[in-house]
Parts: sequence; structure tokens; C-alpha cells
Amino acid sequence: MTIDASRSLTGDTSIADWLADPAGNAILTEMLAQGGQTPDVFKPVRRLALKRLVKLSRGAFTQEMLDDLVRNAASGAVPAGAPAATAAPAPAAEAARPAPREWTERIDGGRFTGKTVVVTGAGSGIGRATASRVAREGGRVVAVDVSQERLDEFVAEHAGAEIVALTADITDDAGVARIVEAAGGTIDCLANIAGIMDDMTPVGELSDAVWERVMRVNVTGTMKMMRAVIPGMLEQGFGSIVNTASEAALRGSAAGAAYTASKHAVVGLTKSSGFMYGPSGIRVNAVAPGPTITNIEASFASPLGAERVQLAMTILPDAAEAEALAASITFLLSDDGVNVNGVVLASDGGWSAA
Repeated sequence: MTIDASRSLTGDTSIADWLADPAGNAILTEMLAQGGQTPDVFKPVRRLALKRLVKLSRGAFTQEMLDDLVRNAASGAVPAGAPAATAAPAPAAEAARPAPREWTERIDGGRFTGKTVVVTGAGSGIGRATASRVAREGGRVVAVDVSQERLDEFVAEHAGAEIVALTADITDDAGVARIVEAAGGTIDCLANIAGIMDDMTPVGELSDAVWERVMRVNVTGTMKMMRAVIPGMLEQGFGSIVNTASEAALRGSAAGAAYTASKHAVVGLTKSSGFMYGPSGIRVNAVAPGPTITNIEASFASPLGAERVQLAMTILPDAAEAEALAASITFLLSDDGVNVNGVVLASDGGWSAA
């Protein structure tokens, strides 16, 4: 069937505008229905240009699929059997506002020139985006992850960059030692980004297994990496460490008991270390991400946890791309953050202000 298109829809058009257009809405609805999904899945990314999904989906949404959607929209053609779809009206207050300008990453080609930066969790998500930005800004990156496949993909995407890729477990002393050895004589910066989510259980239902696993990776692993690089930074008289906290480090409504406690502990490590080592030329800060598009997914093992956390999520801002978090992290890592020490930077789209 055909539907009259009311506007020109392209890959540069926001997902929100696709959904607000009768033809675009019907086409996207039909595509999602094939996978048993609805347009609700687009809520966290609705302000992004549709073409951004090609990269974000990591193969699930291809350039060919995008081209087909644009062609169908241009002709007003909707595949036979498409479910009826009508454009959902935007709230009056939202409709009255112009769409926010899409953020574009801007690279400072020399910000990390001559610096060796260790990035954990570099194979995906925020870690990968941070390692990528450091590499593109001239730094030598020691990219650490538990997945060799993800590291290989990362290195292949940055031909010509100075990258040492290393599979290692940050909770294992031998693995940490190999990371420091691979970095060589000087570690200028450490981005502690590797971490895992819990299953949203409140403390009354929390299992020892979930508690121990989350605390081991998020707290013990972070501590071990800090402990390993501090002696060298003290000897050279400078260094910058950025830990990854979370919105769950600022409130109790963002995750389960284990993850929330672990990220509060990361804040404690950050503030204590910033205080202790600041006079020695070492800055220690943390970034607290809000909703971010990564490969870390929330699961709900507790009905109570699901009820309470999902209620709190109704005020979530739109999810940010990992590159937006990398911008915050690299600011603190770099000399641009020279006068910032011992802080927790909420990079959360304003969630913490709610």
C-alpha cells in the first residue's frame, strides 16, 4: 500500500521526525514488527538521526536497510501487511520547542600526544569510545579488555594509531601486572572503565554470587588498577586517573543494591585518592554516566526491583552515545582538567538535577 509522505525523510532525519511522519511511522513500525518490537524501543535514541543506528546497532541495522527505508519513504510505499500506524502527537510543551542540535564530536589532534593512556573495558561501549578518542588525539593507548575479538575489531578500526591491545582480567593480580608491563616505563593516564551491572535486586533478595561478582569487578578491579599505577605516577610526579562511577553513585533509584553500593565505593576511592595524592601531582576524578548506549544491559531478577527502578526511570533523559561520555572522560584525563581533582562529574544529561 502507499501513504502520502508529508515531508522528505532521509538518513539525516531524526528518529522522532520519522515517527511523527505518517509514512515514516508506518515503515519503521513494520520493520520493528518483524522482530517482535514496537517503536517504543526508539525512545532512548529518538533525537538521533536515523543513520546513527547503522553504527550503534553493530550490524543489526545495516546501511542497505537504511537505504531501503529512505527509498520507501520517498515513494510513500509501505510493505504489504504492515500494521496500521499513526503518528503519535508530541506533548504540547515538547512540540513548541525546536529539536535540540545534534552533538558532533570534535577532535583535538594533539591533546594526548606523547602520553601513554591505559583504558580498561576498551573493547566496547564507553571504554571503546574513550580509547578511540585518545588514539585519535595522538595518545599511545594500552587497550585492555577480556575479549580478544572486540580488541581486534578496535585495532582494525584505528589503522596507524599507536595501540597496545591486551586481554587481561583487572581483578587478577597477574593480569594487572601484565597491563603495567605492556604500558612500559610511563603511564600518564588511567581510564578505569571496565565494569558490570547487577540484576536490580534489593538487598533483601541479594545473592552472595551477584554481590561478590559486582564488587569484585567494579570495586576490587578499579582499586587494583589504581594501586598498580600510583607508584609510577608518584615517581614521575604527575598522572591523571578517571574512574567510572554511575548515576547509581549519586542516588539509590538507578540500580540494585550491589551495583549501587559498588559505585558509591568507587566514589570513595576517587575522593580519598584525590585528597591523598593531589599534592604529589596526581589527579583522581570520576565520571558518573547517566543513560548511555552501551552493550551493558539491565536485567530484572526481582519483581520489587523492577517495579521500583522502572518507576524511577520514567524521568530518564534521552540516552547518550558512548562518545559523549568519552568527551567527559578525556576532558578529565587531559591537561584541560588541570585544576580538577577529587570530583565526581555527573555526565548524565541532567538526570542528577531531577
